[in-house]
Amino acid sequence: MFAAYAARIDRDQPLNGLELGERPEPDVPVGWTTVDVKAASLNHHDLWSLRGVGLGEDSLPMILGCDAAGVDADGNEVVLHSVIGATGHGVGPRERPSILTEKYQGTFAERVAVPQWNVLPKPRELSFEEAACLPTAWLTAYRMLFTGAGVRPGDSVLVQGAGGGVATAAIVLGAAAGLRIFATSRDETKRRRAEELGAEAAFESGARLPHRVDAVIETVGAATWSHSVKSLKPGGTLVISGATSGPNPPATELNRIFFLELKVVGSTMGSKEELTSLLSFCAAKGVRPVIDSVLPLDRAREGFEKMASGDLFGKVVLTV
Repeated sequence: MFAAYAARIDRDQPLNGLELGERPEPDVPVGWTTVDVKAASLNHHDLWSLRGVGLGEDSLPMILGCDAAGVDADGNEVVLHSVIGATGHGVGPRERPSILTEKYQGTFAERVAVPQWNVLPKPRELSFEEAACLPTAWLTAYRMLFTGAGVRPGDSVLVQGAGGGVATAAIVLGAAAGLRIFATSRDETKRRRAEELGAEAAFESGARLPHRVDAVIETVGAATWSHSVKSLKPGGTLVISGATSGPNPPATELNRIFFLELKVVGSTMGSKEELTSLLSFCAAKGVRPVIDSVLPLDRAREGFEKMASGDLFGKVVLTV
């Protein structure tokens, strides 16, 4: 079957390790099933895998891709939950949970095998392309907002780095849930787009906000960390799920964190139950993932280049 896969690890030039071509059909252990992939979306996780983060040389070649929507062996339209072994289903009792492609072949292929437990019904209201955007970036944003930050309608939230998959999802989901969303970006076009998607206002990175906020959604890392901390109300919550600009900010702002009793919450992905709620929310409220571009699988390299350059707003989706 045709697939996009990591053939080599290159920490400095990750796309040098990306190959497109034929790979074996997936193995299907007891308790697993196959899904014919209709659409799969790119995540920064895929770029990090090509750099060797969470993926060792001994696991190569590895088909990339965490997210997918498709058709299962019984003809049902389905969405995949990307965390394998979260409750032990389909794996050994001592195996730690992992994101798909850290250990098992991924979704950038004609077919993928996952534990039966990881397969959820796709709402008929969502297209395959839309549904494929949800299991990583949109689920991460959903968990950050409603579990990590614990915000309620009327609360104010700053989303750093408008344009990225998680940040875009947080803007759309937050606005749909009645939150007052502020966003930042270095790019004027992305700021304008954030406002079109429901942000109350969008600002240059590092700009002073009209008022301090209840929570900050942080995926940028070092470049925006100080601004995130300084933008919070006393007792506010900073939820972080990534550090695309690096993990080591020049100032940690510890004095401000303890004096104002701020909370810093780490967040990774989300549970199957949260994905079920997210799917239901999108279907019921007409919320749809923001898609930057849709490409056929054989043009996957273009999608990776787009994501690596940051020249996108929303998700890149590959179709099979």
